[in-house]
Amino acid sequence: MISGSYQGKILRVNLTSGNVKVEAINEEWAKKYIGGRGYGTRIILKEVDPNIDPLSKENKVIIATGPLDGTLAPSSGRVMVITKGALNGAIACSNSGGHFGPALKQTGYDMIILEGKAKEPVYLWINKGKVEIKCAKHLWGKLVDETDKLMREETHPEAETMAIGPAGEKLALIANVMFNGHRAAGRTGVGAVVGSKNLKGIAVRGNLAVNVADSEKFMEAVCETRDILSKDAFSGGGAALYGTAMLVNVINSVGGFPTRNAHDAYFPEAEKISGETLRDKNLIRNEGCAECPIGCGRVTEIKEGKYKGEHGGGPEYESIWALGAMCGISDLNAVIMANYLCDRYGMDTISAGSTVACAMDLYENGFMPKDDAPFTLNFGSGNTLVESIKLMGEQKEKLGKLLAQGSYRLAEHYGHPELSMSAKKQEFPAYDPRAIKGIGLEYATSNRGACHVRGYTIAAEVLGTADRLKYEGKAELAKTFQDLTAALDSTGICLFTTFGLVGKNIAALYSTATGNECDEKEFMKIGERIWNLEKLFNLKAGFTRKDDTLPPRITKEPIKTGPSKGEIEKLDKMLDDYYKVRGWDEKSVPTKEKLEELGLSQLK
Repeated sequence: MISGSYQGKILRVNLTSGNVKVEAINEEWAKKYIGGRGYGTRIILKEVDPNIDPLSKENKVIIATGPLDGTLAPSSGRVMVITKGALNGAIACSNSGGHFGPALKQTGYDMIILEGKAKEPVYLWINKGKVEIKCAKHLWGKLVDETDKLMREETHPEAETMAIGPAGEKLALIANVMFNGHRAAGRTGVGAVVGSKNLKGIAVRGNLAVNVADSEKFMEAVCETRDILSKDAFSGGGAALYGTAMLVNVINSVGGFPTRNAHDAYFPEAEKISGETLRDKNLIRNEGCAECPIGCGRVTEIKEGKYKGEHGGGPEYESIWALGAMCGISDLNAVIMANYLCDRYGMDTISAGSTVACAMDLYENGFMPKDDAPFTLNFGSGNTLVESIKLMGEQKEKLGKLLAQGSYRLAEHYGHPELSMSAKKQEFPAYDPRAIKGIGLEYATSNRGACHVRGYTIAAEVLGTADRLKYEGKAELAKTFQDLTAALDSTGICLFTTFGLVGKNIAALYSTATGNECDEKEFMKIGERIWNLEKLFNLKAGFTRKDDTLPPRITKEPIKTGPSKGEIEKLDKMLDDYYKVRGWDEKSVPTKEKLEELGLSQLK
């Protein structure tokens, strides 16, 4: 019988039949994959054919917590959404903060498996372990913030909620799953998969304690890690003061801030959309997730101009970049409004902003007929940005429908897929690989498509001591960050803790909470096992070495201005080394020896 900080139960809900059943956590899997991302991926690999249509009823969605959710571990409020992704057909795992994860644990369940498809829109109400499938026809079509409010009114005012917006309902491939109105499990189109099941959302409320295996040693680890985080420059200072958008000026200052669909990597007007400016002009208060000592979240309001009085959560650094510099826009109020709209419609801000930037590129180059655009699509126009986000969210007109499918399909439609700044059809985030070499390797090799939070080499390359312009050692760096993040995501604590904490600190929290003895070496090995598990799914889904690539603009067109002027990304200088470090062959397939080492040989 599993014990410690696991509740030991999985809730399985078949939306087709309405059957609900409770299953026990597999103790062996918990030790091998921890929970959250790792355990959820193991379920997907076992139960979902990697070759199915992601939007078919055969796909499944796992809502998974980790063993540190609901404990006093710092920043232990994360929840994962795991499925076969709608955007590219790869393994998808999206991470959100807030309070939903601990609340789900307090209902007595470590995770939920959603399968099948409801005949009509429904939502789940999980109240102290009791499960109801409730009609959601009256919620279908509602924006996320409206849905959050109505679900609380119908269930309990203290319920924590998960919901999709119109984007997910209409199967937009860049749709999010949203928690408590404005916390996003973004990327990979997980919201479309939830929408394909006619599931509008989930409300949860629990009252059960989450115990730990060794309370004395666990509290020692908690106190130590909180002390470390309080003294770190990012987690103990800058993140609370300026939010994640403190990175706007930092990344722009090294010439790694992709601008105007990555035509450049330096934005002269970056200060106008920086975290410092956001704090001065729009911040109402900070916001933290469960047990968070950092408080990087923003609650903001637009205080002047045409959007005056609008308020909501964020925007975060990635959102400010995608909706700002990537579109050549320095109008902070327009950027904030576009961010609010993305949250309300339930859309990924990175993909949404980059897709608008791609549309602007196509339009200005004459690749998109002017008749296809209901307004001019020029870089730098805040009004164009906001109106494009509305079209995308509502899927109005031809352009709105195309935008909702992401930049790759948009650019492909007009015959120029090379103008999509993506890897594995997923738009890359706010760091230009030409200026920061290791992050390009991470984008190309990330199992879910271009991503920064699967291996945040920026921590070493920009915020640390690694030379951002050198290729040597970047394969090892990427692997280390990828393995650490895979294990970390599975525990239920936040990636930002790694600005101060290292593997041994997190392993100590995990070990004392669960009773599963685990040192830093074993913790990193579990992360490597999870990374290879995801890789096996992708290989079965048809992904090959050719998918580990970057747009030609990044590998062939030098940066035009700024501190990194003249740089390109030579991905091939790192890729073979990466496969060797991973223990994979030249085709990017894990070797028999590596799979045996990780205990995965039976899954090949």
